[in-house]
Amino acid sequence: MRKALVPVDGSAAAHRAVRHIAALARLYPSMEAVLLNVQPEVEDWKVRRVLKKEEVEAIEESRGGDVLQHDREVLKAAGVRFTPQVEIGPAAETIARVAREHGCDGIVMGTRGLGAVSSMMLGSVSSRVLHLSDLPVTLVK
Repeated sequence: MRKALVPVDGSAAAHRAVRHIAALARLYPSMEAVLLNVQPEVEDWKVRRVLKKEEVEAIEESRGGDVLQHDREVLKAAGVRFTPQVEIGPAAETIARVAREHGCDGIVMGTRGLGAVSSMMLGSVSSRVLHLSDLPVTLVK
C-alpha cells in the first residue's frame, strides 16, 4: 500500500488504525496517509436559522480539526507523510469518495466508531464502506 485513507472520529478503534498505519510505514517508508474526519451535516433548523451555512461549516471543520489533532501527532512522531482533511457529509459515502479523489490504494479504519447506537440501527460505517468502495479495506479492531 502506497497511500492509505485513514478515517478517524476520536474513537479508540480509530486511534488503533492510525497506530497500524504508523507501524506499516516503518516497513514501507514511502507510505503516505490521508487522515480524514467526517463531520455530520447540521440539520437542526434552529441552528440554521441563526447561523449562515458558511458559519456552521466553519464550526464543523474546526471540530473536525480538533478530532484530528492526536492522530496528527502520532503520524508526525512516526515520520509518516500525511494530509489532514475534514469533510462534511454522510460518513461512509464521504470516506469512499475522498479515497477515490486522493488516489488512495487502500482504506485502513477502526471497526467501531463513536456512533455505536446509530451503527446498530443503520449498519456500521465500516460495513457500509466495504460495500461502497472498490478499494481494499483493512479493519482494525
